[in-house]
Amino acid sequence: MTIKRDEQGSAAVELALLVPALVILLGLLVGGGRLWFARTTVTEAANTAARAASLSRTASSAAADGAAAGRQSLTTAGLKCQDAAVSIDTSAFEVPVGNPATVTSTIRCSVPFGDILLPGMAGSINLVGTGNSSLDTYRSRR
Repeated sequence: MTIKRDEQGSAAVELALLVPALVILLGLLVGGGRLWFARTTVTEAANTAARAASLSRTASSAAADGAAAGRQSLTTAGLKCQDAAVSIDTSAFEVPVGNPATVTSTIRCSVPFGDILLPGMAGSINLVGTGNSSLDTYRSRR
């Protein structure tokens, strides 16, 4: 196979143009996956917090148990929030027994871009997750 004189080095030029584009595409895929993981982790932590709160017997213990479970879930997943805020809506404990009621939790988490995209990258993203869990309809509430 003979190569024409005007095509010499064309493979090197094509490779030099293609490799940076592929590296950028790979970086976007990794960054997108890490962002998806962070969002999913916050939502899962909110669901865990709501479930833990719904298993409590009183509104005050529900708030404490739910907040602790939400923070523990974030820690277990390895997500580093700069300032995580867990709020539990315990108004469901005021609903009379025999009526359906749902405990709701909300987790707000500010995740640094350095943990999601590139180490040392400035800035952060605010993530919010909401979870719901039903109280047992016929269990006593205080």
